[in-house]
Amino acid sequence: MDIGSTIRAIRKRKNITIAQICDTTGLSQGFMSQVETNKTSPSIATLENIANALNVPLAYLLLKKEERMSFVRKDERKVTTSGPENLKVEHLSSTKNVRMMLVELPPGASTGAEPHAHEGEEVHVVIEGNVYAEQGEDAAEFEEGDSFSWNACTPHLVKNIGEKTAIVLISIYTENENGQDLI
Repeated sequence: MDIGSTIRAIRKRKNITIAQICDTTGLSQGFMSQVETNKTSPSIATLENIANALNVPLAYLLLKKEERMSFVRKDERKVTTSGPENLKVEHLSSTKNVRMMLVELPPGASTGAEPHAHEGEEVHVVIEGNVYAEQGEDAAEFEEGDSFSWNACTPHLVKNIGEKTAIVLISIYTENENGQDLI
């Protein structure tokens, strides 16, 4: 873990000096310097005091870099195609187990000729257009603003039944990290 660098970055961003941290926590400047350079590992109680002095949650100091907030700017989204109809997929953001994407379905297009199944759980929000969704024996039509969800281990499909391109926001949760293309 690189807690020291995190503490230093927060302290500098907030324009707090080591001396100010030490005044608040009662720690010595030498000790704080060693903490910030990762030459010593403070106890949880000491970390809690430092977190309070920085006005951040203790849990934030313990997060690994890959567990912190990540973001994708609109003009930096990865765009791929999926399925036999090469549906346009814009990858919005993801965590270790959750991925969000916008999927464009041209009129008449679907996620496949036949329902398909895969690991995970899905939540869909229809952003634009009209779609038909089917999972097993359940089926329904949805319009802009509607949402639906399912366990993806049961065969399912989504089809655009409207006259204009449908856009569906999909969030997929899987137990495995970096799941394959699941649309």
